[in-house]
Amino acid sequence: MTISGEQTKQLLEAAAAVRRHAHAPYSNFPVGAAVLDDQGRIHVGCNVENSSYPQGTCAEAAAIGAMVASGGKRIRAILVTAEGEGLCTPCGACRQRISEHAEDATPVLVAQGDRVRATFTLEQLLPHSFGPENLGR
Repeated sequence: MTISGEQTKQLLEAAAAVRRHAHAPYSNFPVGAAVLDDQGRIHVGCNVENSSYPQGTCAEAAAIGAMVASGGKRIRAILVTAEGEGLCTPCGACRQRISEHAEDATPVLVAQGDRVRATFTLEQLLPHSFGPENLGR
């Protein structure tokens, strides 16, 4: 599954813009995410931390929730952006969330600043995943 250079640019701009709204007073690590859905629409989310750490929301989870709330069914691509030296790939829980709405070949782009640093497929990030097909769906 591929996306165009223009779609990549739009995802990058959308994720960078929403990242500025992140609520990250504890980690000081704001993250933005943008999802391209099956209808060609972009949905965004940012991390929202809570003083009770497990209660926070990841940027990817927020973007997927926005997609579902808008009637989107499938993720065609997802981009995650954050600052730092290491790659900010989706956490394990978000990889599972992505797999619920994506194909193995779905591109997962990891960005920093104004550039994409790495591109993975969902299967590369979550091989042998457990998903709806395991439940006969």
